[in-house]
Amino acid sequence: MNTKVNLAGIELKNPVMTASGTFGSGEEYSEMIDLSHLGAVVTKGVANIPWPGNPTPRIAETHGGMLNAIGLQNPGMEVFVQRDIPFLKQYDTKIIVNVCGKTTEDYLEVVERLSNESVDMLEINISCPNVKEGGIAFGQDPKAVEAITREVKKYAKQPVIMKLSPNVTDIGEMARAAEAGGADVLSLINTLTGMKIDINRRTFAVANKTGGLSGPAIKPIAVRMVYQVANAVKIPIIGMGGIMDADDAIEFILAGATAVSVGTASFRNPYATEEVVKGIEAYMKKYGVDNINDLIGAVR
Repeated sequence: MNTKVNLAGIELKNPVMTASGTFGSGEEYSEMIDLSHLGAVVTKGVANIPWPGNPTPRIAETHGGMLNAIGLQNPGMEVFVQRDIPFLKQYDTKIIVNVCGKTTEDYLEVVERLSNESVDMLEINISCPNVKEGGIAFGQDPKAVEAITREVKKYAKQPVIMKLSPNVTDIGEMARAAEAGGADVLSLINTLTGMKIDINRRTFAVANKTGGLSGPAIKPIAVRMVYQVANAVKIPIIGMGGIMDADDAIEFILAGATAVSVGTASFRNPYATEEVVKGIEAYMKKYGVDNINDLIGAVR
């Protein structure tokens, strides 16, 4: 049984990875699961300098999901390079670094710093607010998507994954813009913008007022968008958004995803990623599927 998948020349032992921001750099989870069982570990967002993040409260539960407004808190690229990369190198898994920034120059500084580090791929989070454009996310304007992708590709030594925001009118247009800019892989979806109000305190449940909605509630939207993008571009896709178990993961693969990221599920069940790996293998055995690549985009 072959569970290996290929993302822009990088071979993963299986299609299961973590979703950025839900797993740190894996150290806490490594006490419960063997990171070597995963196809890849995707790190929390890394910026050129430390980011303090948003004021608290930052998280609120919702029906079928959660809102978060962490604000991409991170210790900056130097701490990441010295502390987190050596930790992850202990494991037989691919390392994908999520990169965030507030200007194009911010992104390029991190990409250039990582060019000679032993990481396998870069995931560029273009849901960050572009401060030079008045706070509009890079990922909400197709011209900005194409431009930042093209710039990142000039500096990147590793394959580049562009992480797409679902908070757009036409996800296919954004995907084509990233592909035109030279993206090697796309990942989607990032969180949907939502809001929750505490009726007893008569105030917002998270201090930022709005947050990113993740969890099972967004899965049908995510599957639809992955299917749309798979039919709009020719590059591989990493699907994510509400994957709680192997059945959810297989749904994304059938819709056109080459790999999948498990995020919010790990908060509820720290073993979720490993269970998804085993569940995919069980599904393949049950239906006599010898090669997982036969399932990718099988539903037309």
